[in-house]
Amino acid sequence: MKFQSFAQIEEYVLSSGIQKRIVLANAHDAHSLPALIDARRKGIAEGILIGHADRILALLSGEGEKAENYEIIDCREDAECARLAISLGKEGKAALPMKGLMQTSDFMRAVLNKETGLLPKGGMISQVTLVEKGDNAGFLYITDCAINISPDLTAKKKIVENVVKVAGLLGVEEPKVAALSALEVPNPKIPSTMDAQALQEAWEAGEITGCRIGGPLALDNAVSPEAAAHKGVEGPVRGDADILLVPDLACGNILTKSLIFFAGAVSCGLVTGTEKPVIMTSRTDTPENKYRGILVSLLSTIKA
Repeated sequence: MKFQSFAQIEEYVLSSGIQKRIVLANAHDAHSLPALIDARRKGIAEGILIGHADRILALLSGEGEKAENYEIIDCREDAECARLAISLGKEGKAALPMKGLMQTSDFMRAVLNKETGLLPKGGMISQVTLVEKGDNAGFLYITDCAINISPDLTAKKKIVENVVKVAGLLGVEEPKVAALSALEVPNPKIPSTMDAQALQEAWEAGEITGCRIGGPLALDNAVSPEAAAHKGVEGPVRGDADILLVPDLACGNILTKSLIFFAGAVSCGLVTGTEKPVIMTSRTDTPENKYRGILVSLLSTIKA
């Protein structure tokens, strides 16, 4: 099944009969906790809440929720909240660890811990933002916007592998990957253009499978057939990308937040490449964004 909107994903998850336990790290968060409450009320989740118990109780009361519907663990240190959440996920006491009100770096240290974390041997974790195109036209996948700061060519190949799995989860069989840079001509003075060219060549040589890769591509040539035609850009992805592989974290972060805050994009953020699904959204994401992250993560447990 190819999912064309978050509404379709929600319908599928709600009809599946699934109910998973989510452990929320730093649950004293007026954005994350309502998302989990929404999922619990719809019968698809149970909650373990880790953080400042007094603040958690106040938030639950404000949402009209009974505290006895949740397991609450009082914890005052961000790093310890993250460690507990990831440990519960690794031990199988919770299906999905979720980041609440804390720095991404604190949460990721727990995820990446070699002994207690969720990094598979030889694997690499990356982030992807799903943006709904609207009118049931599917999703745009943007990666990596939050974890890998300045990935080299080897890391970009693994990021592609990770995001192709996410696209496959949502029913895109051979996604088109645009390796982005500032222009569509390889230029040694702009290293991202050289990486993009190398990625397309690796795909052409059969070293990367399950997708099509074109690059380097400027953003307009990646998403607009008219712009690509006007500039005479050719290639396997021109003007019709499913996946935008950004050159570095700063570009990805600015691009996705521009779409969300200026264009009102309907979106959610995901972590991919972990042993088990992890829900990690931005601290400024709305409860609706975070709920969508829960839905997609739950979908991954159904499709596993």
